Amino acid sequence: MKLTNVLSKSTRKTPSSAAENRSQFSKSNKVKWLSFPYILWMAGFIIIPLIMIVFYGFTKKEGGFSLENIALISDPVNLKALILSLELSIVSTVICLVLAYPLAIILNKSQMKSNSFIVLIIILPMWMNFLLRTIAWQNLLEKSGVINSILKFMHLPTINIINTPAAIILGMVYNFLPFMVLPIYNVLIKIDKDVVNAARDLGANGAQTFMKIIFPLSLPGVISGITMVFVPSLTTFVISTILGGSKIVLIGNVIEQQFKLGSWNTGSGLSLVLMIFILLSMAVLSKYEKESEGKSIW
Repeated sequence: MKLTNVLSKSTRKTPSSAAENRSQFSKSNKVKWLSFPYILWMAGFIIIPLIMIVFYGFTKKEGGFSLENIALISDPVNLKALILSLELSIVSTVICLVLAYPLAIILNKSQMKSNSFIVLIIILPMWMNFLLRTIAWQNLLEKSGVINSILKFMHLPTINIINTPAAIILGMVYNFLPFMVLPIYNVLIKIDKDVVNAARDLGANGAQTFMKIIFPLSLPGVISGITMVFVPSLTTFVISTILGGSKIVLIGNVIEQQFKLGSWNTGSGLSLVLMIFILLSMAVLSKYEKESEGKSIW
C-alpha cells in the first residue's frame, strides 16, 4: 500500500517537473538568442579584423607567404620606436600605480555613504572625448599656453615640456589613471575589515598589516590595473602625435603611418610584433597573479 502511494505521488509530480524542465530549456534558448548580437559584433569587429591582420602580416604585397613584414621590426627606426614605446609605457604604468594605490586607499577609507558617487568622480573626465582631452593638454602645455601664461603673470620661470617624452607620459597618466584606480578600489572595498582588525589585534603595525594583509589581497586589482594601463600605453599613437609632435615617434605612430601609406602588409607585420609583446606581458602578469593567490598571506 505504501509503495502504491509513493508511486502515485511520483506520478503526480512528473507533469510539473516536466513543465519546469521545458521552462528552463526555453529560458536557456532565450539567453542563447540574446547573446547572438554580441557574437555577431565580436565576429565583425574582433575576429575578422584579427584574421585580416594575420593574413596581411604573413604575406607579401605581391602575394605568397613571407616573414619579411615581421623582420622589419629589426629596422633601426622601428626598433627605436618600439624600445621608446616600451620605456614610456612602463614609466606611465608605474606612475599610475604609485598615484592610484594611495588614492584607492583614501577612497576606501572615506566615510561617504554612496560608493557610486566616488566612482562617478573618477570616471567623470572620461565622459569627454579622448581626443579633446589630449588636445586640452596640448593647449595647457604649449609655450604660449595657459600654464606658461600664468607663470609669466606671476613672474615665475616657464616650462617647456611640449613635444617631449615628459608630455607624452603626462598625457598617458592623465588618460589612463582611472583604469588603474577602479580595479584596485573594487578589490579594496571587498577586503573583509575583520581580517585587518585581526592582524592589528595580533600586534601587527600599520606597515606589517599593509605588506602582509592588504597588499597581497589587493594584488588581483593591481595586476588588472597594470594590464589595463600598460596595453593602451604601449599601443597609443594619438597622445604621442598631439603632445609629442613629429619629434617623438612611437611604434603606434609607425604602424599608423604604414596603414596611411597603404602598406597594409608592413603595418600588419609590425602590429603582430606588438601583439606578441602584449600577450607576453599579459601571460607574465597572469602567472604572477595565480602564484600570489596560491601563497599564504602570512
